Amino acid sequence: MIQVAVCGPAQCSAAEAAAAREVGARLAHSGAVVLCGGYGGVMAAAAQGAAEAGGLVIGILSGADRSGASPHLTVAVATGMGQARNSVLVGSADAVIVVGGSWGTLSEVAMAVRQGVKPVVVLGGWQIADAHGDAVPGPVVANDPAAAVALALEGHD
Repeated sequence: MIQVAVCGPAQCSAAEAAAAREVGARLAHSGAVVLCGGYGGVMAAAAQGAAEAGGLVIGILSGADRSGASPHLTVAVATGMGQARNSVLVGSADAVIVVGGSWGTLSEVAMAVRQGVKPVVVLGGWQIADAHGDAVPGPVVANDPAAAVALALEGHD
């Protein structure tokens, strides 16, 4: 069973939340396990979409207990690791979908690429370029939730 991490900011726009809900639902309909950071914003929206579609949702929490976790998680893993939990989250994933952007989200993109997770799909948010302004190899850009999920699942049959 494929595991896909959905990452994004705890404070997000309504459009980002809607995209994350759709991503979560589409992943659940495909039979994928949805991994997320387990709290608010994009994480909660992806968890809600997946849970409402009957999917399995695992939250990798930064805190030492489950307080503040999204009620839509099937399983909440309290790590007590703070932001270091981002490495556990993306390292447990077969693919990563990033919705929107924040500093924590950027760290998840970097860690996923460095750990060899493929693909790392970016839907809105960070566009990473080198010193010449060229896109950095690794992250793949999607234009909508359907494309993001299709890219994430490609080759993981």
